[in-house]
This record gives sequence, structure tokens and C-alpha cells, in this order.
Amino acid sequence: MNLFERLYDEQEDVKVQFIGFTTENARYDFGIVYTNMFFGKPLVVCMQTGRSTLICAEEAENWEHVKKVFQIKCDNEAKDLAIFFTSKLPTMSFENQY
Repeated sequence: MNLFERLYDEQEDVKVQFIGFTTENARYDFGIVYTNMFFGKPLVVCMQTGRSTLICAEEAENWEHVKKVFQIKCDNEAKDLAIFFTSKLPTMSFENQY
């Protein structure tokens, strides 16, 4: 019985960076997985909550997106995280695909 159709099954050696830091009001522990999958966007995982997202530096500039993805309560904390991610994540060059 075939219940699903496999879309991909890839394996690669990746670079993972673990970063822990504090701000005025919170502590954060993140794992950043640098991969060639997903158009080269890193996978950022909050080690405390398990929340994760594929995000590049340009997307991290949008602090409201960072706030929503990681469910940050305070705007200032989300802005601090956005600045941090912008400095740590690679930039992506966008090209029209079609």
C-alpha cells in the first residue's frame, strides 16, 4: 500500500552554528543550519521552543516577521533579534525564475 509519494530524499553534510545570547529581557539559544537545500536559505531553530524557519538576512530585516515566527511578545526584543539575524545570516540574491 502506497500512502504517500516521496518528493525528495536528500542527504548532505551541513555546517551548523549554535549561538546563545541574552538581551535585556530574555535569553536565546539558536541553531543555524547552513544547507544547499531550500535555495540556500539557512534553517534557524530556537532550541528553547523548537520553533524554526527558513530565513535569510533580507527577510530578517522585517522584525515583525521575526516576532511572528518566534512568537516574541515585545517589539523591542523582536527588533533586537532582527538585527542579530541580519548580521549572522547570509544575503540571498533573488532572480526571476520564469
